[in-house]
Amino acid sequence: MENDTPQAEFAFLSACHTAVGDEETPDEVIHLAAGLQFSGFKSVIGTLWVVDDDVAKHVVEAFYTRMFKGLEEEGGMMDCTKAASALNHATYNVKNKVPLEQRIVFVHIGV
Repeated sequence: MENDTPQAEFAFLSACHTAVGDEETPDEVIHLAAGLQFSGFKSVIGTLWVVDDDVAKHVVEAFYTRMFKGLEEEGGMMDCTKAASALNHATYNVKNKVPLEQRIVFVHIGV
């Protein structure tokens, strides 16, 4: 099977329920986040339940701030292996702005 997808390594899915399967087929483990990983993305962040956009934007902003920190020293290339650490850092840093149930909604899959 030929794979002509771009050399994408990382995806951040901030929409609701991107890392949960269908209620009709609870035994299936394929959801949008897993599908992206299986199609070649090395690192994917998805959500387990409803995300409040007005609140979650703080997590997303803190995440990308951490991911792009020191980008110049790394030759201008984002390192997808830092995604889990950046998510952990982001959820910790917004604990005074974002309620717990909106911080733990994000899940990292991959490297």
